[in-house]
Amino acid sequence: MNDEWVSAGEAAISADPSRIAELFPAAGREAGRGAIDPAADPQGYRLGTVDDRARERFVVALIRALPADRAAAELAELYRYGDDAEQRGVLRGLGAAEIAGLVAASAGGAPADPVVSTGLRLVAEALRSNDPRLVAAALGPFAARRLDQHSWRHAVLKTLFMGVPVDAVAGLELRTDAELARMAAGLVAERRAAGRAVTDDMTRLAAAADPGDPADAQED
Repeated sequence: MNDEWVSAGEAAISADPSRIAELFPAAGREAGRGAIDPAADPQGYRLGTVDDRARERFVVALIRALPADRAAAELAELYRYGDDAEQRGVLRGLGAAEIAGLVAASAGGAPADPVVSTGLRLVAEALRSNDPRLVAAALGPFAARRLDQHSWRHAVLKTLFMGVPVDAVAGLELRTDAELARMAAGLVAERRAAGRAVTDDMTRLAAAADPGDPADAQED
């Protein structure tokens, strides 16, 4: 990664958040496009790519620099007009912001943080796509904390159909529950009955049933 360019971009966005519109598309050219760990994660499903990492940092700088409503509007525009790599950058940036504690938690009857509302909409849109790297990016730390259990389960099941490694799903061990295990077991049974291949990830989730898992309490 061209860390000098990325650091300069962070500083530019901090001083003038509108600069993200020119820096975001340039990240692949300036920072690189390869996988962070080409040996263990060649597709960048788990750790992402070099340009994903650059855009993560730009999103964090943007969220730090702007009020939540303006940051949310800017993220929506970046996602709407971006290509698949830029969309991944927005999603992974939301995850980085979540880890950094920059995304507010809703309390009581207070309105949802605009970044949360927008982020959930973008995650839902990404999860409707057939792009495996976009789906993997959508299931990062932001979704691990913010996505409701029903939607999260179905998103994880989609990774099984798409061949996205479940290790790319943030919070998998914490949120896997008996219902997801039952869904995975049903998929395994269907595929075996049809003489189709069953992956290790499918059997791993199917074996994860734990009736006492507290994640069941998140069901809507």
